[in-house]
Amino acid sequence: MLIAGIDEAGRGPCFGPMTIGISVMDKENEKQLKVAGVKDSKLLLPAKRESLIKEVTSHSIEHKVLVLEPIEINDLMSQYSLNEIEAMKIAELLNNLKTKIEIVYVDSPDAVKGAFEKRIRKYLNEKNQELKIIAENKADTNYTVVGAASILAKVKRDYLIEKLCEKFGDFGSGYPSDPKTQKFLADYVKENKKLPPFSRIFWKTCTNALEKIGQKRLDNY
Repeated sequence: MLIAGIDEAGRGPCFGPMTIGISVMDKENEKQLKVAGVKDSKLLLPAKRESLIKEVTSHSIEHKVLVLEPIEINDLMSQYSLNEIEAMKIAELLNNLKTKIEIVYVDSPDAVKGAFEKRIRKYLNEKNQELKIIAENKADTNYTVVGAASILAKVKRDYLIEKLCEKFGDFGSGYPSDPKTQKFLADYVKENKKLPPFSRIFWKTCTNALEKIGQKRLDNY
């Protein structure tokens, strides 16, 4: 039986892209990945995630990471919630698969059971309407195939963040709780009177930073 797992990395940061990974494999291969140590990327150290990438890709019939850049997130969030945007992009990944799968396991950001599956189905093409979707909270912990997708997404996002830091200066992880991110944002806004070009403008962290210098969000991006 062919299955797929889908998970994202970088929903919460005020800086940088969100990435969504998908891994397609035979159900039997999922067991081998579990033995190899594949699980939710948040439970793994960076070096371990890097070392498991080869395991994930070699056991995947098909795999991909979709990168959702901040500028697209900003454009879409003028009309949609982040959960809706994520559902759109997950459907896009599924619609573009070359492999026909029977079940897809998805880490759900919606608290209400069944809500995220309904979101995804709205954007699936006709051939995927019969696809079985299991969208659950903590699916990245409960299903190894979702853990595999989690690793793909996280490693890709970490690489992209590293490249941004090389270009603009070390801003840390991009998460609002990161002191390095907070300092970088405050210093950048104070000096440039606008947000960094890789900011998510609807995040409170960013709007607060502009308000502190008397600037408005949409006029200064």
